[in-house]
Order: sequence, then structure tokens, then C-alpha cells
Amino acid sequence: MTTKPPELIRGLGFWSATAMVVGSMIGTGIFLVPSEMAIAAGSVEIIFAAWVVGGLLTLFGAFALAEMGSALPVAGGPYVYLKRAFGPSVGFLYGWTLTMVERPASLATIAAGLLRFATFLMPVLAVPLFTWEFPLPFQTELHEFRFTPAQPLAVVVVLLVTAINYAGVRLGGRVQVVLTAVKVMALLAVVAIGFAVAMDGAPASTAGGPVTSPPVGSVGGLSGFLVALVAALWAYDGWTAVSLVGSEVTNPRKNISRALVAGVLVVASIYLLANVAYFSVLSLEGVAQSPSVASDVVERFSGDGTAQWLTLAMIISALGTLNSSTLSGARVPYAMARDGLFFRFAADVHRRFRTPGRALWFQGCLGSLFALTGTFSELFSLVIFSAWIIYGLTVAALFRLRHREPALDRPYRAWGYPWAQALFVIGALALTVNLWLELPVRSSIGLLLIFSGLLFYRRWRRSGAE
Repeated sequence: MTTKPPELIRGLGFWSATAMVVGSMIGTGIFLVPSEMAIAAGSVEIIFAAWVVGGLLTLFGAFALAEMGSALPVAGGPYVYLKRAFGPSVGFLYGWTLTMVERPASLATIAAGLLRFATFLMPVLAVPLFTWEFPLPFQTELHEFRFTPAQPLAVVVVLLVTAINYAGVRLGGRVQVVLTAVKVMALLAVVAIGFAVAMDGAPASTAGGPVTSPPVGSVGGLSGFLVALVAALWAYDGWTAVSLVGSEVTNPRKNISRALVAGVLVVASIYLLANVAYFSVLSLEGVAQSPSVASDVVERFSGDGTAQWLTLAMIISALGTLNSSTLSGARVPYAMARDGLFFRFAADVHRRFRTPGRALWFQGCLGSLFALTGTFSELFSLVIFSAWIIYGLTVAALFRLRHREPALDRPYRAWGYPWAQALFVIGALALTVNLWLELPVRSSIGLLLIFSGLLFYRRWRRSGAE
């Protein structure tokens, strides 16, 4: 008598699902990328425009994903939507890209950001153990690779969070709710401090000159806006997480769409308030020079001791994002392996914990490798390049599914269809082309990793047919 293999369980309610969306998005970005944005943009107006445009693009994408997620609440989410819309090869390329590039690089980026926070408390973590200079194609200057204690520690963090999610989806969900609450409270505390400073009339110029002075080396204009938009989109990244765990959300026909839309709206509102707080305390030049903007805001108002406590909260915030990204990402190779389109071990579900344990450890090991290869700023551009290729394809799947499956039961229908979603797809295309032009080496590596999946696809398709 054969024993039926264990299945995933529906252990994520509305609050856990919403916490996953919020927790996946609020992590390292809002604390770290404002300095990158200030350097690129050269003006506060361009920075806020990047936040608003990035938030609207994310919301338009969330509307599309909410419709597909409520209609098809299954593990793997966009992998399934793309497979039904465009065929198994496109669905596979999405899953391959997310599994082999986007999600491991994302875990590494989040862990690198977490350790960047930790250097505020322990500066020794940023001291290079060794440096290596070597040439890269299309670049005239030598590329400098620095290896610091933060990189192996990032590996430890990735594997620790993987172990937590290996031990059960309910445990991962409860941890997510707690960590999300901590990070939201930390950000709201920064917002409150910023507005308190503004009400006291403290001039932002005390942080390095008038607000209107562009930082040295700023790009400005359209190019500066696009660079700032990439940074903003990294901060917004993670909004797709709940769709990947559709098989584990309770009452998915309602909770997936509600969690997606509510989560994105909450995060966009908090981000705009946080930036108002930042520029109420620090000048544009001050933000550009700050390695950890939120800590510097609090330190200026309350002293070094309070800033250290906030930094600890930011580390917890990054852990929350790492937790939700780990939990959701492993469901894609699991779904692909169940279809015979990935390594067979990834289809296993742990009999006791009811989690895709081997897929989780595979993802954790890849994330660890990425963590050893780069810093926060180097890694997030690779994540955004690969992520927005698959985001654009995923939203495009909505058009195809509306045409191919008009009778599909849709508990939620995307707001603004088709114009909002068309803008999203156009924006995703423009963003990826601009990133490739700006960072041809890393982007080309990402493309090679993506299309290398076609070799495996042919092999797995053949073995499945035999």
C-alpha cells in the first residue's frame, strides 16, 4: 500500500498574509536607498517623484496579481499564471529566473543590508579582510572586490532564517507578524521624530547645507530620476510574496487580494511619510552622505543611545523581510518540481513540518553564494533587473488570461484594467532596458543565467515525456 505524499497546509490567515506583503516590502530599502537616491537625483522633488511613480507602478501590478491570485490560489503563483497564459516554457522561465537569480540574490541583498545596519553598532564588520582588483568588460577602470566580515555573517543569517521556515509555515507566519509589527513601529517612530523636529522649526540645513543644494556628483534630470526609481523599486520589492504561497493562505479567494492591495497601500503611505521625516531633519547633502538615514535622523534628535536602539529595530526589520522572502520563494521550485520541470528533490514536503524543506535549503544555499559575492548596492541592481523582467511578464499574463479564459471565476477584478496594467508593463520594459544600458555587465550576467534555464527545460520536458 502506497502512502499519499504530504501536502502543504493552509496556515496563513489574513493578518499573516498582509504581514507577509508588508514585511516583504519594508526591510532594508527604506532605510538605505534614500542616500543612493539623493546622490542620483540631485533634488528633493525628483526623489519624491521616484517614490510616487514607484508606488503607483507597484500598486498597478498588485491589482493584476490580486485578480490572478484570487482566481488561482496555488503554490508558485505567477509560475502557474504564466504557464496557463503563455504555455509551460514561459512559466518555466519565470520559475527558473526567480529560483536561480531573483530570490537568491534578493535574500543576499537583504542580508547584506542587515549587516550594513550592524556596522552602525560594530564598525569592524565593514573593515575589508582583503581586496581584489580585476578588469571587467565595457569598463575602463578596474573593479574592486572587497571581502569583509559582513559577507560570511550574511551567509549565517540566510541559513538561520531558512531553518526557521523549514520548521513550519505556521511558525514562519507567526514570526512574520511579530517582526512586521516591530519594523512598522520603528518606521513610525522615525516619522514622529521627523515631524517633531519640523514642528520645533529646526532647520534641515544644519545637516550639511541648504536643502536645495545638489550633492557632489549627482546626475539629476531624467537619468537621475531613473536611477532613483530603481532604488525606490527595490524598497517596494516583495509585493508578490503572498501570491507565491496561495496554497497556504486560508480563504484565499478573498484574503490574497485583500492582503496584496492593503499591504501595498500601507507601505507606500509609510514610505512617503518616512521621506518627509528624513528631509525635515537632514539636508539633501546630509541624506546623500548618510549610510543609514533613519539612524542619523534619530541620533540628531535623541542622541546616540536612541539611534542604537533604532538600528537594532532596523536589523529586526531586515530579518522580517528575509523571513517572508525565504518563506515565499521556495514555493516556486516546489511547484515546478511537482510538474517535473525542476530537480526532483524540490518536490518533497517534510512529513512532520509540512514545508518544502529541500526547496528551502536549495534556495538558502544559492542565497549564501550570492551573499559572498557582493555588497548591498551591487546586489540590489541585479535583483531589480531580473525581478522586473518577470513582473512585466506576470502582469502581461492578465491580458492573456482575460482573453483565453473569460469564464474563469474571478472573485476580484483588477482595478484600472487595462490601462493601469498596460502602464505597468511599459514601465517594466523601460526600467529593464535602462538598467541594462547603465549596468551592462551585471545585467548581461543576469540574462545569461535566465536563458540558461532553457537548456534544463528541454531536458526535463524530454524526461517527462518518456
